[in-house]
Parts: sequence; C-alpha cells; structure tokens
Amino acid sequence: MTVSVLGSGAFGTALAVSLAGNGPVTLWARNADHAADMQNSRSNTTRLPGVTLPPALTITADFDAALQNQTLLLAIPMQKLRSLLTAHADQLTGKTLVACCKGIELDTGLGPIAVIEQCLPASTAALLTGPSFADDIARGLPTALTLACADAAACKILQQQLTTANLRLYRTTDTTGAEVGGALKNVIAIACGAVIGAGLGDSARAALMTRGYAEMLRLALSFGAQPETLAGLSGFGDLTLTCSSELSRNYRLGLSIGRGESFDPSVTVEGAATARAVDAKARAIGLDMPITHTVVGLLDGSLTITEAAAQLLARPLKEE
Repeated sequence: MTVSVLGSGAFGTALAVSLAGNGPVTLWARNADHAADMQNSRSNTTRLPGVTLPPALTITADFDAALQNQTLLLAIPMQKLRSLLTAHADQLTGKTLVACCKGIELDTGLGPIAVIEQCLPASTAALLTGPSFADDIARGLPTALTLACADAAACKILQQQLTTANLRLYRTTDTTGAEVGGALKNVIAIACGAVIGAGLGDSARAALMTRGYAEMLRLALSFGAQPETLAGLSGFGDLTLTCSSELSRNYRLGLSIGRGESFDPSVTVEGAATARAVDAKARAIGLDMPITHTVVGLLDGSLTITEAAAQLLARPLKEE
C-alpha cells in the first residue's frame, strides 16, 4: 500500500488505523511533539483515546516523508484545505489527493474537490464522505462511505485501495452531489440539535431532517448533481447519522444553541462556515434555502430559537 494520511485528528487517525490493516500507512501530524508521542505510546490520547495504533502505522511530523506515497488522504478542516494545497503545491502536484473533509469554502463557495482541482489541476482529486464517526472506524465497526472522483478509472483503483475489512466504499463520478450532501447535512444537523436542545421534540427534528433533505436536493440539482447521489450515503445516509447523535460536533453545537449554553470555540464545526457560504450562494442565485438561512441567524445571534421556529412555521403553505 502507498497511502499517507495528512492530519492526525480523530478522523485522520481512525482512517489510518483502518487502512493499516491492508499494509503500511504513514500518518502525518503537524506538531512534532504530538507525532513523537503517538509513535512512542502507540495512541492518540488527545484526539482518539482508547485506540491502540497498529504496528503497520507510522506517525511522523516530516511532511516530505509523508509525501513519498502517491495516494494522500487529506484529513484536515475544509477551511484550511486551500492553504495546505497552495503552501505545498510543488510537492503535491501529480499526486492522488482524497479530501476527507465536508463543507463549502467560505470565501469561494467551492467544495473540497473543486478546491483541489482549482489549486492543483495536474493532480487527481477525490472525496471520501458519508455517515461515519471516527471512533466506530478505529474500533473496526462496519462503516460504508462514498468515494467520489470524476475519473471513473481512478475511482475504481482508489475503491480497491482504500476498502478495508470494516470500511466499505461505494464509488460515484458525481462529485458535485457528494460535495453538497456532505456539506449541507452539517447545516441541517445544527438546526436539529437546536430543536432538541430547546425541547421542541423529536417530531420537529424529523420535520427538519425531511425538509432539510429537500433543501440539500434543491441546491445539489441547481449545480447539476444527480438526485440518486443525494439519496445515497453521502446525502441521506450522512444526514440521518449527523442529525441524531451527540457524537456529531455540528449536532452538539446546535444543542448548545438550543439550550442557551456556550460552545467550545476550539472545536472545529464545519457546518457553521458552510451555512454562511451556502446562504450567500443561495441568495446570489435566487434559491430558496429557509433552514440554512435560519441556521445563519442562530449562529450570528440575530434570531432566538423561538423566533427561528416561528419564522419557519410561518412560511407559506404549499405542496410537499
């Protein structure tokens, strides 16, 4: 196997642990002390406690060493993806780059594959997305994900390379649909968390998930995506998981909003930036995205949870 995972957060570490079942894997950590500690202790106590790192997994802070492999999984936050690509453009050109982040870039409105293609057109860009929690993957629990790549032949090769004993990948060439599904489900999860945090009930959450899915589909189709993609793992599947578990950081942020509690600002919540990016994009093209718009109001403090609920309930009646 010739795979490196760039990013030693919970998800990057979990992917590296699973992939190490297929052969040697390199995990790159930005912090040298953290990399040395993981290499020596065989654990990532700060991000993925309780998981033993297998012998086939090598941890390093040497970026050049990690880039010796052809296939690179980019397990870094969406809003930091471009800076990594541009800072190391010469080294990354020609590589197979698999984004493992979900979101929309705030400044450009682009998804992860589009950012890779814009920054490094000579590289092969792909996206690994779908319903998954790092702890489940690292513990060897069965997980299914979507692998999206516009190059069908490259996608087949990656599917074989990245499938593990517990990680089953389904491939698609509909990169736009996979990007939109993975991004928008985080926004809807914030809304669902807020509903539950405010005590508005499971029925309200089910309504938000359903209408949120319609919103996801509306945006994806406007960009030329295939509806089948949104009905799959990267859309409906990820939406179901993220909107119903406190393991989701987006859902937990929503819970804190609904409860009127503070939220740890050091925790990366991709849905917050995505909501703002999508809201701006939707307004620019005249697309109706009421849940996304409401989430932005909750994040900015311009709406209370009571006002947000009233705003959605007061929308004109229409056919489903």
